[in-house]
Amino acid sequence: MDRKRGFALTAAAMMVVAACSPAASTAPASVAPGANASTGTTSQAPASASAAAASVRLQLQWYPQAQFSGYFAADKQGYYKAENLTVTMVPGGADVVPQVEGSKSNGPEFTISWVPKVLEAREASPASDLVDIAQVFQRSGTLSVTWKADAISDPCKLAGKKVGTWGFGNEFEVTAGLLTCGLTPGLENNGDPKKQYQQVTQAFDMKAFLAHEISAAEAMIYNEYAQVLEATNPETGQLYQPSDLKVINWNDYHVAMLQDALFVRKSWLDTGANRDIAVRFVRASLKGWMYCRDHQDDCVQYAKDAGSQLGTGHQKWMMNQINGLVWPSPLGVGVLDPTLWAQTVQIAKNAKIIKADPSADAFTTDIVTEALKGITGDTFGKDFKPGTVQVTPNGN
Repeated sequence: MDRKRGFALTAAAMMVVAACSPAASTAPASVAPGANASTGTTSQAPASASAAAASVRLQLQWYPQAQFSGYFAADKQGYYKAENLTVTMVPGGADVVPQVEGSKSNGPEFTISWVPKVLEAREASPASDLVDIAQVFQRSGTLSVTWKADAISDPCKLAGKKVGTWGFGNEFEVTAGLLTCGLTPGLENNGDPKKQYQQVTQAFDMKAFLAHEISAAEAMIYNEYAQVLEATNPETGQLYQPSDLKVINWNDYHVAMLQDALFVRKSWLDTGANRDIAVRFVRASLKGWMYCRDHQDDCVQYAKDAGSQLGTGHQKWMMNQINGLVWPSPLGVGVLDPTLWAQTVQIAKNAKIIKADPSADAFTTDIVTEALKGITGDTFGKDFKPGTVQVTPNGN
C-alpha cells in the first residue's frame, strides 16, 4: 500500500477506512539501474495425490502493485496450480479495510494486513479471530522524512513542529516513536512546544511535504519516499536527491512494528481440511517471494499485469525495497521472529493501541514451518541487500 490504511473501531463493531510495510537502516541509494539479486531456485513439485482441489481468495491491502508481487508470481509461475489451488486476488482500496473483510465469516480465506491493526481489531471485537500464519515482511517500511536544511536529526527535535501522519492505524509507529521522546500531540491547542507537536493529517502522498507545509512526513520506504526523489526541485530544476533529506527510520529507534503478514480466521483454519489448504497456500506464496527476490523485473511486470497503474520506474523502486523488507529472513522466509512480535505487542500497549497482550493463538509458526519443508532453494536470503535503482521523473 502502498497506501496505508487502517480503521476506526466502535465498541460494537469495526468500521474503518483502510491500510498498507522493514526497511534498510539508512536511506536507500537512488542511482544506477539494476537491483541486486540473490541466487537460488524454488521447487515446483506437484501437489500430492491427496491434495484436494480448492478455490480461495486473498485480500490485498491495497490496489495491485509490486508490494504484492510475491503472490502474483506464485500465480504466474504456477506454484498455486502445483498445489491444486485456484487463487482469486481481491484488491483493496480507500474504502476497504482488509482486517475487517478478513474477519467476516464469509470473507476472504487469506488476508494481508499489518500486525498492530489486527491486534487492535481482535481486541475490539470478538468477531475477529485472525491468526498470523506467515510473517512475510521481516522489518518495517515506515519512515518519517524531513528536510536536511531543517536540521531535524532525530525524532526528539520534532518538538514544536508540524508532523504529518496518515491516521487510520498507519500512524502507530510515528506516534510511538515520538512518545519515546516524551512528545505528545496537541501543540495546536496552545500546547507546550517543548513537549508537544502538531499532528497533521497527511494525505497518502507527499504534496504537503514538498510544499513545506509540514516539517516531517510519514512515508513508506517503497512508495512515498520515492515520490519525493521522483519530484523536481524547483531551485535546481533537477530531481531531489537523498542528500536533500533527513530520514527517520523507525527500525533504528526500536519502535518498528511488524507489517505485511498473512492472516486467516482461526475458525476457518480449524475446519475440515483447511489447515492443509493453508500450508499449501503459504508454501506456494513463499516460493513466489523467492522468485521475486531473484527475478525482480519479471515481478514488476506481474504487478502491471495484475492491473497496477503505477509507472514502471516507481514499480522497480518498490519491488527492490519490498525485497529488502522480506530478505534477509533470518529464521526462514515467512517465519515470525518472536522477539519482534513481543516488541510489536509492547509498543502497541505503550501507545495504547491495545490494552492487553493478545491471546497465545494470535499467531502460529506451525503452518509456515510445515510449508518450508516442501521448498528447496535458498529460503533465508542472508546475503540479500537492496540494489540501486535509477529514479525516474514522476516514477515513469
